[in-house]
Amino acid sequence: MDSSAVEKAYALSREKYAGLGVDTDKALSRLQAVSLSLHCWQGDDVGGFEASARDLQGSGLQVTGSYPGKARNVDELRADLRQAFALIPGRHRLNLHAMYGEFGGRRVDRNEIEPGHFRGWVEWAKQESLKLDFNATCFGHPKAAAGFTLSSRDAGTRRFWIDHVKACRKISAYLGRELQSTCLHNLWIPDGSKDVPVDRWMRRALLKKSLDEIYETAYNPLQMKDSLESKLFGIGSESFVVGSHEFYLGYALTKRMLVCLDLGHFHPTESVADKISAILLFSPELLIHVSRGVRWDSDHVVVLNDELRSLAEEIVRSQALDRIHVALDYFDASMNRVGAWVLGARATLRALLIALLEPRQRLEEIDRTDRVLPRLAALEELKAMPHGSVWDYFCLQSGVPPADAWLKDIEAYEKKVLSKR
Repeated sequence: MDSSAVEKAYALSREKYAGLGVDTDKALSRLQAVSLSLHCWQGDDVGGFEASARDLQGSGLQVTGSYPGKARNVDELRADLRQAFALIPGRHRLNLHAMYGEFGGRRVDRNEIEPGHFRGWVEWAKQESLKLDFNATCFGHPKAAAGFTLSSRDAGTRRFWIDHVKACRKISAYLGRELQSTCLHNLWIPDGSKDVPVDRWMRRALLKKSLDEIYETAYNPLQMKDSLESKLFGIGSESFVVGSHEFYLGYALTKRMLVCLDLGHFHPTESVADKISAILLFSPELLIHVSRGVRWDSDHVVVLNDELRSLAEEIVRSQALDRIHVALDYFDASMNRVGAWVLGARATLRALLIALLEPRQRLEEIDRTDRVLPRLAALEELKAMPHGSVWDYFCLQSGVPPADAWLKDIEAYEKKVLSKR
C-alpha cells in the first residue's frame, strides 16, 4: 500500500474524528504504549523443549491441525517470533511456559528446573529489547495423567507440583530482575472431573492448601507478580473444574494477587468485559488472556469480533489501560503459526484503537441522561467511523505493513524458512 495514500486517508479520518471531539494523534500515542504479551506456545503446538516426549491427550490441552513448518527447537522458535514481532506495531513482551527451558538434551523433571535453564531466553530478550512473562506447566506430564495436580489426593503428586510452581516463581523473579521489568507468573492447572464428583469440597481444600504453601515465599513485586487462571470446563473436566472462577477470585482477592480472565474459559453467554469493572473495584490489577472460544474449544486465533471489541471498550472506558495486562493465549495448528501470532496481535491492538477513538465525553453526556435510544444510536454510528485508516497510519508510523500487506512477508517467510523444515 502506497504510504502517501495512507497518509491522505488518515488526514481525512483525523478531521472526521475531530468533529466528534476525538484527537486521533493522542489515541495513537496511547496505543503505542500498550505492550501485549505474545505466547510462545503458538509456535510449536504447545510442545516445549523437554527431552522426553509427552502425550498431551487428557491433560487439559488438545491442539488441532497439522500445518507444516512448526518450530522444532529453540532457535527455530526464536526465529519465528522475531518474524512475528517484526509485523506487529509497537513494542511487546514474550510469554514463556516452563517446558520451554533449554535443558541441554538432558531430562530435567519439572520440579528440578532452575533459572539457569532460561538464561538463553534472557540473553535473547536483551538482544531483541523484549521483556518476559512466565507460566508453570502443570500438564502434559505423567504426574498429571490422572487429571489432578495440586488437588491430587496423593501427597507425593501434590508435592511434585508444589515444588514445580515454587521453582517457576523463582524463575519468574529471575527474569524480572534480569530484564528490569516485572514478570507476571500465571498459574493454570487442568484439575477436574469428566463426570460429577461427590466431594468437591475436598478437592478445593487440597488446592487451597497447596497454594498456601506455594505462595508462602514473597518476592519483590518489581521482579514478579502472581496470577491465577480459572476455567469453566475442559476436555476430561466437563463436569467439575477445581480452580473455578469463584475459587480463584476469592483466593486472589484474599492474597492480593491478580486474577487472570481468559476469554475462552467462560460460558459462551458470559461477558468477560462485564467482569472488568467488577473486579477492578477490589483488585489493583488484572490479567486477561485473549483467545477466541468456538463452541467447546477455547483457543482459536483471535479476530476482531464483537467479544474482542467489547473487551477493549471496557478496558478503555474503565480507564484501566495501565492496570490491565493483556496477553494472547491460543494454539492453532491449522494455519501458518507465525501468521496466527500476527493476526491475533494486530486484531487485539486494533480493537484497543477503536476503543481509544470513542468520543468519551460525548458518550458520557448521553449516558448520564439514561436515554437508551440516543445512546444506542450514537454507538451504532461509531461503527461506521473510518478507524481502518487510522490503523493503517499507525502501522505505517510503526514501520510495519498496513492493512493485510503483512501477508506477503508471511508467505515469503514460509517459502524461505518454514517450507524447509
